[in-house]
Amino acid sequence: MIELFKNPNYDFIGKRKWAYYVSIAFTLLSLGSLVARGGLRYDIDFTGGTLMQARFEGAPSVAQIRASLARIQLGEAVIQQFGDAREFVIRLPLASVTSEEVARRVQAALAGDAQLGKFEIRRVEFVGPQVGRDLQLQAIYAVVAGMIGILLYIAMRFDLRGGVAAIIAVFHDVLVCLGALSLTNREFSLPVLAALLTIIGYSVNDTIVAYDRLRENRGRFVPKGRTFAQQMNDAVNQTLSRTILTSLTTFFSAAVLLFFGGKTLEDFAFVLFIGVITGTYSTTYIAAAIVVDWTQRVEGRLGRGKKAVAKA
Repeated sequence: MIELFKNPNYDFIGKRKWAYYVSIAFTLLSLGSLVARGGLRYDIDFTGGTLMQARFEGAPSVAQIRASLARIQLGEAVIQQFGDAREFVIRLPLASVTSEEVARRVQAALAGDAQLGKFEIRRVEFVGPQVGRDLQLQAIYAVVAGMIGILLYIAMRFDLRGGVAAIIAVFHDVLVCLGALSLTNREFSLPVLAALLTIIGYSVNDTIVAYDRLRENRGRFVPKGRTFAQQMNDAVNQTLSRTILTSLTTFFSAAVLLFFGGKTLEDFAFVLFIGVITGTYSTTYIAAAIVVDWTQRVEGRLGRGKKAVAKA
């Protein structure tokens, strides 16, 4: 395996209090933004709207189509290429007029722009608010079910403390990503949900690697006087190269999609971009630090209990 660091010995666990302060600050910032804006902005998949599929004789750009639709002022449209460069799917949010009227206005706007050329409307669909509400609930169920599964897996493979710490770290990552969406006024869509689920799996995977190394180390000879905090710090350092390499690979891929992937992939890539950073941070600091503090608290109580019994 490629090693970026030769025998690293950074004191991650020793700096955990500062990491807690940073996490609390970003969490409060995210929650503050979500509360101030009244929650997330949901896209058509979650709120309902009109979907149209159009095929042009030429190959117009997404920017040209968007400029034409801006004249009818029916909300921000999501425009995606569909199949080839001449076919597009246009999604418009719920409006005060009927879906038939929306379709008529869209056709008129596209026909009124000579630069777009001739076109054909191949499909018109309406997504009602009830369907959007169902998708919102399904998204929540998917995230909650994923976290419960992660908790059970880590609790069985390692211990309950590790499972709870991993879930807290994952919740921290998801909340920071949602806060970043809110601060930048981006929409929560199905691709964004997919990115969040990816970040959840990514963050937990790195955490499990560190836990596994800790278990391996404790199964071997542990030098006398080596505290649990020092053992956890060793495990984080020993897996540091692997964590950074994985993070950089994902980070650069997300950066390329974010800056060069176009409007369609921008929000998906943005969540991955932020999630990789916070996921790496939470693996290195939060998950490991919580296990250490929890273990020290439990051992401290047991120690006081043994002393009380001895005195009695």
